[in-house]
Amino acid sequence: MYAIIRAGGKQAKVQEGDVLDVERIKGTDKVSYTPLLIVNDDGSVISDSTVLGKATVTAEIVGESLGEKIDIFKYKNKTGYRRRAGHRQKYTTIKVTKIKAGAKKKAKKKQADPSSEDDLAAEKSADTEEA
Repeated sequence: MYAIIRAGGKQAKVQEGDVLDVERIKGTDKVSYTPLLIVNDDGSVISDSTVLGKATVTAEIVGESLGEKIDIFKYKNKTGYRRRAGHRQKYTTIKVTKIKAGAKKKAKKKQADPSSEDDLAAEKSADTEEA
């Protein structure tokens, strides 16, 4: 079973036991996400928002890390304009522990009342006898 979750403005495909980096989360122990899509082992897809609202993906926070350094350099020729900056994104490493799918809705079968069927049969037989 796997799920698609939204973490930090990005989407990630996760399975139980996966370790991945998401944008920084201020938390200490556990995090839970509402999945956007769940695919079961048999290949059935759950995409109904009412069912997914009850589903959860639970993960534990493993640690924090830093991304690659990005150098920003702006330059305009012959004017003396130079600007230099940098950025290094902070990430939180999480490990997915459990994917819990919400309860599926059961389709209700139409059951006709046996008494109404008998009444219909009696009315039909009465109509045929009169004619």
